Amino acid sequence: MRSSFRLDAVLVQAVIAGALSFSHLHDLAEAAGQDGWKAWAYPVSVDLLLVAAWRRLRSLRDSDAPRRAAWSWFAVALAASLGANVATAGLLDLGDVPDWLRILVAGWPALAFLGGTLLVHSPDAERVEPTPLETVEAQPELVREETAESAPVPAPALPAASPAVPPALITHARKLADDHKSATGQPIDTNTLRARLGVPAPMADAIAAQLA
Repeated sequence: MRSSFRLDAVLVQAVIAGALSFSHLHDLAEAAGQDGWKAWAYPVSVDLLLVAAWRRLRSLRDSDAPRRAAWSWFAVALAASLGANVATAGLLDLGDVPDWLRILVAGWPALAFLGGTLLVHSPDAERVEPTPLETVEAQPELVREETAESAPVPAPALPAASPAVPPALITHARKLADDHKSATGQPIDTNTLRARLGVPAPMADAIAAQLA
């Protein structure tokens, strides 16, 4: 029962604080020349950036990724919220807002959009796990030793057997060789013979060896 009361008290306090901060931001934006729905959009923008930065900080809590960007945008949103609360406490004449404050309020949408985009699409939240390749590269000596011990000994290479050549193909090749020698005065080479017969290189070598 006591735990439930504490939870409800925290929620009520959060609602009150949020409503007051929302109202202060609205009043400041309206005093800076942002009337109508635009004045109501400013508090939403500030609070959303604050929540986005806080969620990014929580997502980076268990990782080694840098948190500087998330802390920076959290500080920017917190400064905008606190600044509005302090400015509307009687320290600033809302009937005569200075030009520099009008410039800050007018430039806030672009700043908030940039911050939200960087927080959402920043790769800092992705924890990069080492790939198997990186693990292998990190221990080259151990890998070399294991490879030397476990690698199978390759079997000795056997001489490649010459492909069998049909007798009819030998006869046709011999005719091509005679025609080539009659036309050029030179014996036919292996490349020309392979091109004329349309056979693979090993078979052309075997045919040329029988023609020699």
